[in-house]
Amino acid sequence: MNFIFISPNFPRIYSHFVKHLKENGVNVLGIGDEPYSSLNQELKDNLTEYCYVSDMNKYDWMRNTISYLKDKYGPIDFIESNNEYWMVNDARLREEFGVEKGYRYQELLDYKCKSGMKKYFEAAGVKCARYILASSLEESLKFVKKVGYPLFAKPDSGVGAAHTYKISNEEDLIAFHKENLPESYIIEEYLEGYITTFDGIANENSEVVIAFNETFPTPIATVVKDNLDVFYYARSKMDDDFRKMGERVVKAFNLKSRCFHIEFFVLTQDKKGLANKGEIVALEANLRSPGGDTPELLNLVSKVDYYKTYADTIAFNIGPRDNQTEKISISVNRKNNYKYAESDGDIYKFYKEKIIEHGYYSAAFREAMGDEFYIALFDDLKEALNFQKFVHNKK
Repeated sequence: MNFIFISPNFPRIYSHFVKHLKENGVNVLGIGDEPYSSLNQELKDNLTEYCYVSDMNKYDWMRNTISYLKDKYGPIDFIESNNEYWMVNDARLREEFGVEKGYRYQELLDYKCKSGMKKYFEAAGVKCARYILASSLEESLKFVKKVGYPLFAKPDSGVGAAHTYKISNEEDLIAFHKENLPESYIIEEYLEGYITTFDGIANENSEVVIAFNETFPTPIATVVKDNLDVFYYARSKMDDDFRKMGERVVKAFNLKSRCFHIEFFVLTQDKKGLANKGEIVALEANLRSPGGDTPELLNLVSKVDYYKTYADTIAFNIGPRDNQTEKISISVNRKNNYKYAESDGDIYKFYKEKIIEHGYYSAAFREAMGDEFYIALFDDLKEALNFQKFVHNKK
């Protein structure tokens, strides 16, 4: 099996996928924008070949590189990056080189658009926020009459909290429509709540092999807008109804041999005409592994290794595995512009046995996630939240 891994060097932990794929007998061929000398040792040890492409946005360069690899190693079975930024190009390259596994270009464009996602969530029986595409002020004012203020505007395609707008009144709405926006926007009714996710890996039959639940008590868009501290936690044990809902969504999106990160909103206030407090509303489906170091949090609360399970799914199309534990993993992040009461030494003094990793985010993640992070593992949620309060305590 020939597996072309696009950008295996970012995030850094993706080298674990490569290691386990190789252990399963898969020929892993890497293409990345980092010189070979800069790769971590795990990638160097497990990639059959690595091709350096200084600008992977140049489609012709990517196509020529894959042509070279195909001529040298034979037919390609997978082209995957597991990275939101490259997913559309992944799909174009699959189509061009006749790779049957994975989404096709037009199919993926529909799945990547937040407006396009809604029909799949609805097919799975999950409520969705009402919306319009931002075509004109006149249409937006009609929408306001239906759902009221506030509204929330965001790019129809893409992820993250950048370039999002909370629209609280008509003055905000007029200002939004006067902006020279670089892309198409979706405008939704604003929901009060917090984000919970259904993460995991699906096999070739769209069965969920392993699953996890993450909780983000403060939405990332709010974190960025108000420059707040961020923390989130993960577990593998979840409510059975929630798991079944997640499995229906995976089926509706026709997820096959893929990681997934599916986001929902748990309402903390009633939303007239949509849902009541405590109900779950679909937010968006990300058809790849959760971002940054989050897979490390998932791995900590799982009976089976997350990266190995992905490799086993790719190589052997395995069935569902029991990965549930009682553990809670948490990432508590700090920002350089705040002064915290507890030093690193204080944190280690009280929580040394619980801390798994302490590190710093790369520039790509700092706006949303902060500068510094602590990843820790606990037996219950109360203990994890006490750790969060201690780390975020300010002078």
